[in-house]
Amino acid sequence: MLPAGPAAPAAAPPGPGAPSGAREAVTQVLARRASAILRRDPGGLPTAVGAEEADRDVLTRTAAIRFTEYTLRLTTFAEPASGADRLTVGAELGYRIAGVDDYPALLERQVELRREPAGWRVLREVPTGAVAPWDLGAVRTATGQHSLVLGLGEDAELADLAALADRAMPTVEAVWGAWKPGRLLLELPLTVQQFARRMDVSADAYQGIAAVTLAVGGAPTHTPADRIVVNPEAYRQLSELGRRVVVTHEATHVATRADTRSWTPLWLSEGVADYTGYQGTGRTVRQIAPELARDVRAGRMPAGLPTDDAFTAGSAGIAQAYEQSWLACDLIARRYGPQRLVALYRAVGQNGSGGLERAFRSELGLGVAEFTKSWEAEVATLRS
Repeated sequence: MLPAGPAAPAAAPPGPGAPSGAREAVTQVLARRASAILRRDPGGLPTAVGAEEADRDVLTRTAAIRFTEYTLRLTTFAEPASGADRLTVGAELGYRIAGVDDYPALLERQVELRREPAGWRVLREVPTGAVAPWDLGAVRTATGQHSLVLGLGEDAELADLAALADRAMPTVEAVWGAWKPGRLLLELPLTVQQFARRMDVSADAYQGIAAVTLAVGGAPTHTPADRIVVNPEAYRQLSELGRRVVVTHEATHVATRADTRSWTPLWLSEGVADYTGYQGTGRTVRQIAPELARDVRAGRMPAGLPTDDAFTAGSAGIAQAYEQSWLACDLIARRYGPQRLVALYRAVGQNGSGGLERAFRSELGLGVAEFTKSWEAEVATLRS
């Protein structure tokens, strides 16, 4: 059920010991700006003369998004010199989207202001680092039963993505159980360049990567506001099955966020995502792991489970790393049951750094080295 409606943000007081003049005035201006965007009130925007069109454009670009929270908090401030009429400050944008965000997503902004007869007014607000979806253009939306898609393209493409997300949810929940809020937020930029700007990375680094799960900071715990960001160029090259697997894979990352820690090895986190993604597809081992099978037939056996470095975007052998990881998790699920795979994953997160061995022994009754030997034997069967 969606929240009844947005609550206007309160102006944050200046920090301890801060001068009360310009700092307090700017803090209030940022709060008024955020409140006007939240309430869709162009008349409430504290806009500098000459910047009105740009601020109206902000309301246009966010018109399709239902915010339940939208705040601008002053983060960096230098007291202006006496008589100065320009000021640039740092701010933290926090926003929650209705029905999908338990916590606000946080992004860094730079705000330029000008002193006018009525006080400080906003000239320009620009992102620093990762951008918001509406920084890329006017956002359109598609709503599914279990999903919300924000995009800049055609309505039909957004609707198709929402349908795939809806189809992914029961698959993920059959393996991992239900999670709150139980809806997926997906973003579909127009180009790979926009995809890269959304995450503040080089476009070259993500060539061929169809989607990523972006954990936008903001939660008070280890459950940040996840967004599945789709690389439109790589995604459009996939078959219908490929798109289904990709969306289900990324949905698994969202569902397992609370159990994933910095020490969780990537072979396990990516392996369980692929294991879940291929559920119900009817694909064989060689169909799921063609690059690995080709290597094995050529006499190139992997030297142990993939290291985290093997998953670096653009690195040679990244396809084999994913296939090896899927095979490892599929082997666990076949030998011990899917419930043991889930229990192992959660135990790794709970055991702390260096707890992989403890998790294996407690959940599967064998150590990592022994399991690796079994996995290598499984890999070797791909020779035939």
